[in-house]
Amino acid sequence: MATLSEVKPPEAVLSNDEILRYSRHLIMPEVGMEGQKKLKAAKVLCIGAGGLGSPLALYLTAAGVGTLGIVDFDVVDYTNLQRQIIHTTADVGRKKLDSAADKLAAINPFLNLRTFDMKLTSANALELFREFDIVADGTDNFPTRYLVNDACVLTGKPNVYGSIFRFEGQASVFATEEGPCYRCLYPEPPPPGLVPSCAEGGVLGILPGLIGVIQATETIKLILGQGDSLAGRLLLVDALGMKFRELKLRKNPDCPVCGTHRTITELIDYDQFCGIRGEEAPVFGGLSVMSVEELKKKLDAKADIFILDVREPHEYQICNLGGYLIPLGDLPKRVSELDSSREIVAHCKMGGRSAKAVAFLKQAGFTKVSNLTGGITAWAERVDTKMPKY
Repeated sequence: MATLSEVKPPEAVLSNDEILRYSRHLIMPEVGMEGQKKLKAAKVLCIGAGGLGSPLALYLTAAGVGTLGIVDFDVVDYTNLQRQIIHTTADVGRKKLDSAADKLAAINPFLNLRTFDMKLTSANALELFREFDIVADGTDNFPTRYLVNDACVLTGKPNVYGSIFRFEGQASVFATEEGPCYRCLYPEPPPPGLVPSCAEGGVLGILPGLIGVIQATETIKLILGQGDSLAGRLLLVDALGMKFRELKLRKNPDCPVCGTHRTITELIDYDQFCGIRGEEAPVFGGLSVMSVEELKKKLDAKADIFILDVREPHEYQICNLGGYLIPLGDLPKRVSELDSSREIVAHCKMGGRSAKAVAFLKQAGFTKVSNLTGGITAWAERVDTKMPKY
């Protein structure tokens, strides 16, 4: 396979302190002094300091990767702590980059850490990627995933890919010279809202550690030029059954970004290409909406209003508004349980699923139905601050 060592011979020098630190690497014939110097000379860019980015950054730093870049613009939230192990309770409210920088500096003072407090976009991706040897994708949304892939292909940088959802994960290496890219596997994104986000569907806290460590392993193998990379293979992980299987992937000659007759030669508008999925979906055009403050006034005034909760039963157990529970997937077969003459306000966690419910009810002939903007999360933030958030 093509490796970084074939492209750029390293000239790094290891100090006595570094030789001692990496001694367990140095006595391995697959690494040795030459391999450790390659690691020190390497420049790896991690997209995201979250679930996948945490183990990626921690292990690449500990392994002696010389320059590590991290792109992130988010802050640490309590809901991150179940899986984003680079952050602690004391970091809640801090920028993830600042939190991560403290931990990484404590692990390895020889690290050259470069932080980029910004959202990765079509305007900055190419310039940024050109400064690094490998890009490790720790993103959790389709627009950024396609952006990372296309930018890697256009700049000639390997894309070490990982994704997670509930108990399942995937890993591969895309955009190598001979191997396929992400678009060869997924030419088009799924329809907006079809694939739920981790905020909506959840993720086992351990799973990003498992997939992130695989990504870190693939990154180090690329740098060392050792072993068989996941290029041309998609590793599928089922943590619930603890099963690993792989699919063989081939480069698609008709791929629009890496194929023989390429139609994508520059970065595009990826939000427009993918839409916004899951709970982030915008309210469907023409649908009535209601704010949580408006709903509170109506309830206080004893208005005849019917609250329809379209979340799942296990979510209802966490917190609820006392509404009538019909999960979104059950709504078509249970619509007869609703009274079309009453004013109905539908809600979910953040507004995406309930917007679909409102659109369905409108098509079914309901005229007095609206979507609760921001869902029960907004209610917990702006009306009942004692309500648990998830």
